[in-house]
Amino acid sequence: MLYYLFQYLENEFNLTGASVFQFITFRSATAFILSLLLSTIFGKRVINYLRRLQVGESIRDLGLQGQMQKAGTPTMGGVIIILSTLIPVLLLAKLENIYVIILLITTVWMGLIGFADDYIKVFKKDKAGLKGIFKVIGQVGLGVIVGAMLYFSPSVTIKEQLPADQQIVQQDGKRKVFGEAHKSTKTTVPFFKNNELDYAKALSFLGDDYRKYAWLIFIPIVIFIVTGVSNGANLTDGIDGLAAGSSAIMVLVLALFAWVSGNIVFAEYLDVMYIPNSGEMTVYILAFAGALIGFLWYNTYPAQVFMGDTGSLTIGGIIAVIAIATRKELLLPLLAGIFVVENLSVILQVGYFKYTKKKFGEGRRIFKMAPLHHHYQKLNYHESKIVTRFWIVGILLAVFTIVTLKLR
Repeated sequence: MLYYLFQYLENEFNLTGASVFQFITFRSATAFILSLLLSTIFGKRVINYLRRLQVGESIRDLGLQGQMQKAGTPTMGGVIIILSTLIPVLLLAKLENIYVIILLITTVWMGLIGFADDYIKVFKKDKAGLKGIFKVIGQVGLGVIVGAMLYFSPSVTIKEQLPADQQIVQQDGKRKVFGEAHKSTKTTVPFFKNNELDYAKALSFLGDDYRKYAWLIFIPIVIFIVTGVSNGANLTDGIDGLAAGSSAIMVLVLALFAWVSGNIVFAEYLDVMYIPNSGEMTVYILAFAGALIGFLWYNTYPAQVFMGDTGSLTIGGIIAVIAIATRKELLLPLLAGIFVVENLSVILQVGYFKYTKKKFGEGRRIFKMAPLHHHYQKLNYHESKIVTRFWIVGILLAVFTIVTLKLR
């Protein structure tokens, strides 16, 4: 809203300084600061309100150190993250931008699914929460919506660099490095020189018109990524500050990717895919990052509030959608390595238990408990030490992910 207000003031009254709102960097920095202030200043009021509503976490006794002391801690704190993200975005972003629209839909959609789960747990006193099938339906539904919007919207395009012999100096003296904007299902493959993969080519056996059917493979890929990453974030949310801190690291890297991909100068310099209009996502992403960091003020050990599924499912959904929109989803196993490991630890634990029970008549375990962070708790590591070390690993993965921009 402020973006449009200052644009109007500049056009109609030539207001001095109003043009600063045209710069993505200024609006992104402002969104980050505003979301950080909102989540820290008003976060306490939300926590007190949740406490008055007696929205306390019910804890299952898993034999973990210090676990039962957390009973009654307010949950559904993901509302703080969501509101602290949406308010700066509505004020500062270009709301007609297709990528901003997709992220708004993602935030509200996943927030409602997570809220329903937390509501059932807290107010209906059902520890199981929303049935798994309904969560999956919600995740798949979002994947279909996001995949369809990215695939069919004429506003979602890329520009590819022209070969050196096709680059020309234009009338304004600038060299034309990129071709015309066009629809594409290409994505970035890390570590390779010609680092692009076209999903549509998997259907080349259908003949010359195979690209018309590319949505048949693109949308299922989006569904898989959205579901996997949101579940990974949900599993990571098990001890104070782990999910929020790990996610903030990932989100800051994605902000860099969005800004570079949407900036024609840096896209040329770093030889990355140029995605017109994607730079506007930086405003949204930095607002989200500020909200996560502000939430950590109350979520670090000992936590004054838990994000609940309202927060964790939303976080995972947003991270997945940003990665897909910036054509960096194949970097998620590296960047979101914490989520991947947490997911794998559960899959391996359950799978091995079922296999050994069938073979030996008694289930055996790989880890003392899954997800992985609970394994270290069972080894009597203090949760603050576990979280800090997971953050360090997350930072290392983030740095390595950024390095892939030039490491080919």
